[in-house]
Amino acid sequence: MKVSLVQMNSQNDKRANIDKAIEFIERAAATEHPDLVVLPEYFAFLDDNPAAMHDSGETFPEGDTYARLSQVASRLKITLHAGSMVEQVGNSFYNTTVVFDPAGKEIARYRKIHLFDVDTPNGVSYRESDSVARGEEVVTYKVGDKTVGCAICYDIRFPELFRALRDKGADIIVLPAAFTLATGKDHWEVLARARAIETQTYFLAIGQTGTHAGGKKACWGHSMVVDPWGHVTAQASDGVGLASARLDFDYTATVRANIPVANHHVL
Repeated sequence: MKVSLVQMNSQNDKRANIDKAIEFIERAAATEHPDLVVLPEYFAFLDDNPAAMHDSGETFPEGDTYARLSQVASRLKITLHAGSMVEQVGNSFYNTTVVFDPAGKEIARYRKIHLFDVDTPNGVSYRESDSVARGEEVVTYKVGDKTVGCAICYDIRFPELFRALRDKGADIIVLPAAFTLATGKDHWEVLARARAIETQTYFLAIGQTGTHAGGKKACWGHSMVVDPWGHVTAQASDGVGLASARLDFDYTATVRANIPVANHHVL
């Protein structure tokens, strides 16, 4: 399977962000010919104002962004893992991943379970729960005969979710993110590699990069593909762009045979 990760620097201009996302998806399809393309967390709109985030939200499947991405997946004949966007359900809002198959049909919807309410070492506060409600469902989907598990950003710090995805048969785990610069420089790669090693899956970690919210906040970027042994096999450069890799599932089988951790759980 070939995968392409789209690293973005989304701002608070929704139409411009979506246009840029589609431009990158089209570029990936033309140059890399991937089976699976993944966008980052909050690719459609990124701001530090909860009201603005709510205003960017859509109901699914009625929303314009939903429709445009469904059409792109169908036109390019790819599976499109649409990072995350603000989903409105009645009076509630969720940080939600939607996945479209090569016919443009929705095949998965994951609402972020772990919400980022943190005061960072540099004094910046993040209160995701001011903007969105918490999801509850562990979600997987299929690309061909392979199972893909869903997670978003702060989820990466909670290994029990990834154990649950592995128990549901995940061969790949996808984590779109807007990981902060302050924590990302020390924790992003360490956590991504740890989640790949403990689940013995390919781990796709896709980040926002650069500043947003008028320069008040910054994301780490460094989108990467990590193999089931924990090696980084592809990584985006600084700035916006693509990172692509071919996933070798024979290698996954070898790793799992050599150290069969899934057979040794006692708790």
